[in-house]
Amino acid sequence: MKKALAQIPASELLKLDSQICFQFYAATNLIGRIYRPLLEPLGLTYPQYLAMLVLWESGPVTVRALGERLMLESGTLSPLLKRLQQQRLVKKAEDPADARRVIVSLTAKGDALREEAANVPRTLVCRLLEQGGSPESLMTLQAQLQSLVRAWSTNSQPQEATS
Repeated sequence: MKKALAQIPASELLKLDSQICFQFYAATNLIGRIYRPLLEPLGLTYPQYLAMLVLWESGPVTVRALGERLMLESGTLSPLLKRLQQQRLVKKAEDPADARRVIVSLTAKGDALREEAANVPRTLVCRLLEQGGSPESLMTLQAQLQSLVRAWSTNSQPQEATS
């Protein structure tokens, strides 16, 4: 495989559409555009929605565990949580078992938002299916992406290029 890649001319390798990173970037942007109008009535951005999903799924978690689950650095997670606190959807409190840890939990308002948010994934899938594809292809794509994320996150250190 490496030999085959070495045979590809630089002019081909350096085309935008040849970059796997661009395909992920473009897909992420397009998904964000589809989510935006679905999340607007909830008063959530996409990253806030993801944080709320974790809390709805698992209940109170440490800030660190939330960041790990969302694959977010603390510099990104802290302002996100601050905005959710300002909206009174979550609260943060010192962990009684370990004062160095902070626990994030839902407020009553944040928990109540769960029912309304349940329509988001349903509507999203319907919109994606309207634009082409089948339920099976979406499920296959999701499984493939989950597999890639698991594989890539276990070895997320950048590797040096070898020839």
